[in-house]
Amino acid sequence: MKHAVVIGSGPAGLMAAQIMAEAGIKVTVCEAKPSVGRKFLMAGKSGLNITKAEAATAFNAAYAETETWLAPMLDAFGPEAAQAWAQGLGQEIFTGSTGRVFPKAMKASPLLRAWLARLDSLGVQIYTRWRWTGWEESALKFETPTGPQTLTNDATILALGGASWQRLGSDGAWAQMLHEKSVPLSPFAPANAALSITWSPYMAKHLGAAIKNIGLRAGAHTSRGEAILSQRGLEGGGVYSVSRGVREEAPLLMDLTPDLALDVVVQKLSKPRGKATLTNHIRKALKLDAAKIALLQEMAMPLPQDPAALGALIKALPIRHDGLRPMDEAISTAGGVTHEAVDDALMLKALPDTYTVGEMLDWEAPTGGYLITACLATGAWAGQHAAARLLA
Repeated sequence: MKHAVVIGSGPAGLMAAQIMAEAGIKVTVCEAKPSVGRKFLMAGKSGLNITKAEAATAFNAAYAETETWLAPMLDAFGPEAAQAWAQGLGQEIFTGSTGRVFPKAMKASPLLRAWLARLDSLGVQIYTRWRWTGWEESALKFETPTGPQTLTNDATILALGGASWQRLGSDGAWAQMLHEKSVPLSPFAPANAALSITWSPYMAKHLGAAIKNIGLRAGAHTSRGEAILSQRGLEGGGVYSVSRGVREEAPLLMDLTPDLALDVVVQKLSKPRGKATLTNHIRKALKLDAAKIALLQEMAMPLPQDPAALGALIKALPIRHDGLRPMDEAISTAGGVTHEAVDDALMLKALPDTYTVGEMLDWEAPTGGYLITACLATGAWAGQHAAARLLA
């Protein structure tokens, strides 16, 4: 029986293991941490967003233009396949008002337990606390609780994640090993990251508040949603969606009234304000809450008195910041194994029968189901091609 080793136990690695085991390949999964799927579990702590129910064209458009090479994989395993996979593991799912798809249980743990049971039934062997350290001739080397171990195999799936959330296992240490094997790599960079801001003391009473119904723009990247005023800056889905533009040094602009056109805002601000202060006038005229008013003042004091200038500011408030939060805090990372480093099956050109999947590959997408779906899709793609090659 042919033997494949999967290194890493996130969604991409486990999906590759499942596909190969179903094809009749003997599969061993090696995980450096004491338990599997740690980042997957963390991602689902507040509600596991499996995918987004939308047409393939719209779904694929969420991945930047330089990542169109993922399209065949997403076409083969897109939103419908992700939903069918979860349901096939006995998990009820539902679609929220924004199209995001969640397990009815919301958390990731029931889904992971069902998945591990499925893998066990397929004969997949999982070793934890097995940290991959490279190669010894043609064998894979590992540090284990019982000392150094080697595994000989016919195919390897590398599913080691990106370079964020190191405590959960994605430390990017594999990059040096692949670099030494002449595998082309792009530098790691934070993706879906929060914004670092040094607030004035004035903002203290507003920290922790959500700024709802805003628009954000950084270069070509836009979003509608909300942001959280955290102790260290701005975070939340709306911010994460434009973090790539911030990383590329585009100015960040916030629209505090995205449902109102500029001329309407100016018209409302032009009404007589009587004895009201400017901030009270803004609050009443535009129905802005205290957190939005505070952020407006924090970023743009002194505010212009002219309604046209003030309206333009409210519709495109420049957000001063200190850059993105450190990469290890980012939800995901860009960079890693380049498109040019792999063939159409995701096999490394420099290392025959060795495949890379998930966040090891140089692609990025916003949160909202896109990340997990692409990890599953690349794992399935590599698993199918590895199995076909082994069984040919």
